Amino acid sequence: MPIATADTDRQTRPATSLLEENQQLLSAAVGRLKRLLAGEDVDLLDEIPPVLSELASRFDLSPFEQAVVLLCSAVELDSEISELLREITGQALPTFGFALSALPEAHWSALAPSAPLRYWRLVELQPGSLSGSGALSGAPLRIEERILHALTGINYLDEQLHGFVSPLNTQPADIPSQAAIAHDILRLWQRDMEVVQLTGTAVYDQLSVAAHVAQAAGMGIYRLDALMLPTTPNERDILTRLWVREAVLSESILLLDCHHLDQDAVRREAVRQFVESVHTPLIIASRERLRDIERPCFTIDVDLPNAAEQKQLWQQVLGGQTAELNGQVDTLVGQFALNRMQIESAARQAGEAPADGLADRLWEASRSQARAQLDDLAQRIVSNVTRHDLVLPQREMSTLREIATHLQQRLRVYETWGFAARSSRGLGINALFAGPSGTGKTLAAEVLANELRLDLYKIDLSQVVSKYIGETEKNLARVFDAAESGGAILFFDEADALFGKRSEVKDSHDRYANIEVSYLLQRMEAYRGLAILTTNMKQALDNAFLRRLRFIVTFRVPDAAQRALIWQRIFPPQTPLQDLDWERLAQLNVAGGNIRNIALNGAFLAASEGSPVTMAHLKRAAQAEYSKLERTLSSAEQRGWS
Repeated sequence: MPIATADTDRQTRPATSLLEENQQLLSAAVGRLKRLLAGEDVDLLDEIPPVLSELASRFDLSPFEQAVVLLCSAVELDSEISELLREITGQALPTFGFALSALPEAHWSALAPSAPLRYWRLVELQPGSLSGSGALSGAPLRIEERILHALTGINYLDEQLHGFVSPLNTQPADIPSQAAIAHDILRLWQRDMEVVQLTGTAVYDQLSVAAHVAQAAGMGIYRLDALMLPTTPNERDILTRLWVREAVLSESILLLDCHHLDQDAVRREAVRQFVESVHTPLIIASRERLRDIERPCFTIDVDLPNAAEQKQLWQQVLGGQTAELNGQVDTLVGQFALNRMQIESAARQAGEAPADGLADRLWEASRSQARAQLDDLAQRIVSNVTRHDLVLPQREMSTLREIATHLQQRLRVYETWGFAARSSRGLGINALFAGPSGTGKTLAAEVLANELRLDLYKIDLSQVVSKYIGETEKNLARVFDAAESGGAILFFDEADALFGKRSEVKDSHDRYANIEVSYLLQRMEAYRGLAILTTNMKQALDNAFLRRLRFIVTFRVPDAAQRALIWQRIFPPQTPLQDLDWERLAQLNVAGGNIRNIALNGAFLAASEGSPVTMAHLKRAAQAEYSKLERTLSSAEQRGWS
């Protein structure tokens, strides 16, 4: 049942004019019915009301079935009709037998359960009316309330659909790419392609496209969560019929929201059966294409607004403040991929501020908007460390600065200078931090995040890797997709556990393990933010994997000079210290992480004694740390200590 092509005159006339026309024609039809019941020879269906005409067209009503609908509605609208019926039949409601004898072109099949009147619930047989001999012909008929109100021009959502469908309140955004998709959908519907699937992770933008479609078509639009579909066939069939009837009466589109649909076979079958049965305009919104749909449908990927569209949205929201930001809108667009709702929310969150403070507030508000999607999937790491807290050789520090530069300048290089238009491959910024535990890999990631004012998320590999085939890729997809909007830094700790050397394929599990590695490489190369992988065993990583990494930073156990510097920076300024010898502390041949543990434990020892931190406290803490490492303090490491 494709979108109806109503005549242009009716489409352009005001609603009040159409309502008046419908009421006038309905009143005239009721008048003709009175005359027919009084024995006059009249053409009952001459100039029927537009709503009844639409019902007849959409539900293939015969002239007799149209007359039955008119008769049942007239009983409710005009008391004189009821009195006439009472005089003729002895009861105020018409029976099917009376309709057969009194109305033109009568046929018995009109009241079959599969015929339109009962199938679409246009009229109802009164409860208990089918008991006894000859019950069907004597069954009183009553028009269904929703149909009666529609015939009189009163439009509302059928109460029987409450709790299942609700109006889609998303307003279409002024975004050219979304308007173009909407017009493509309308063209498909005009060619009888009733089902369209909108796919991707940009959920809000799928809703915005659907709202565009409804606005362009001059139709209403309602949303149904796929999880609300009944799984029992009878209940689902009733819901389907009620919706199709409602779609015709209110000229509405249905958006079937499948974003929360899981792999439950029963529920997916319910969705399939529903889609197969609904022959009114239907939009399916989902993360991935529903592949078990058998009827013809068209799939369209919906992305977030592109960089130019996001910039336009920011300018619309900020108005005159845009010029005061001195190009900072480009910086926001370069870092955050936000939809219209998030941009509007970020602007409200930033609030009123002087020009020199607004840019910072907008940045933080944008971080907050992007953050919500990832918080449920990974652990956000919050710290206040700076580059001053990080002690590395000059070469490694230079590489970290280069990583930061790539992130800061990617919009200019990729978009303004055209690298993204030439090829989408290899645009992701990724890095491997390799080295023993405690050498500063996590600290370096925290420093980068703080310098760039980005969120850092640690990915828990135990929640990502799955023994079930295909699940690891899905888990990774959720993480990368959620991180896209904010360009967060993704931190895969001890990544060799997941991305070790690809094995020789001996069975299906080996083959799928290799697919997981390939999928990770693909997503890392496409990810617009920074993905950091850490490993204690660089040699365990596949060479092909290493070649596709943009940066590799090697972290080594610090030498004595670096350890002395770490010791000098490890204590907060508020910590009371007494006679600490940095050179002697640097004799402890341990990594920076161990130095932090020793400093922290020494501080607790000093605090318990109510004294400043001394060398004696740190020696006791060092002995405890070495015990954990199953090592013994050597004489060289203790030389000069009291």
